[in-house]
Amino acid sequence: MFAALSDRVLSLSNGVTEFLVSEDVQCVATGELGAFAGTDDAVYRIRDGETERVFEPDAEFVTALCVTPEFVFAGTEPSRVYRSRDGTTWTECTGLTALDSSGEWSFPPRPDTHHVRWIQSVPGSELLYVAVEAGALVRTPDAGESWTDRVSEHPFDTHTMAVPASNPERAYAAAGDGFYVTPDGGESWMPRESGLSKTYCWSVAVRDDDGNALAVSSANGPRSAHTPETADSTVSFWDDGWHEWTDGLPDRLLAPSLLATSDGWYALTDGALYTAAARGDRWQAVREWDAPRQRPNGLVH
Repeated sequence: MFAALSDRVLSLSNGVTEFLVSEDVQCVATGELGAFAGTDDAVYRIRDGETERVFEPDAEFVTALCVTPEFVFAGTEPSRVYRSRDGTTWTECTGLTALDSSGEWSFPPRPDTHHVRWIQSVPGSELLYVAVEAGALVRTPDAGESWTDRVSEHPFDTHTMAVPASNPERAYAAAGDGFYVTPDGGESWMPRESGLSKTYCWSVAVRDDDGNALAVSSANGPRSAHTPETADSTVSFWDDGWHEWTDGLPDRLLAPSLLATSDGWYALTDGALYTAAARGDRWQAVREWDAPRQRPNGLVH
């Protein structure tokens, strides 16, 4: 299990081991090709207790990573997607910014640019969702060879996504403009916010064996999600409506990164990893560390 904080990567499976401390860490991903972390200027591979710098794109940041059985994908700012078969040799998946909607993409804090915020694979296919922050959730049906633009009703500001292995046609998007679900592989999207008290959504997790077992972290806006001085986030689980799920989590919560596995549920905060056996159970801290308050940027297994 690997976790990304804003200034370090943590290995959490057996105790706490720190990597890339003081780097500007943006994202982390794992899969059959290994564990990878993205920083402001490079992709690193993590193995055998060491980090290896494997890719330096011509970009400001490496903002998203995804590992499939065949490829490692990296998204950047400005918005580009690269892929590698071995984690060492990388090529650009061209055509992303030729999409019609690209002229409307813009990241509000830096309005002259935009970036790939999330890359989501779909089990058993070459379909990928690629979320551009902000302005579009697009798709590639063939691992980056061609692109399909956003649909008319779509999440505008997707932060993270999840696809249950038991139902790969379904996908969930946690977005700044709410929580969304597609039942048909991204052809249509609908909001799912009944009972959700805060709708600036950050991280979503779903059980692979139960596409209705999901949780989301959210806040009222980016400052309450990511700024320590104004932190006021929550976690909710879905059961015919959203229900708040914060028992055991710290107060003044920065929006956690969430993960669902066959063993239970996990929430990464800036100072600890929490777990709960089932939706609604009390959260228990299982790993703790000493680090400055900062945004959790991803939790993978």
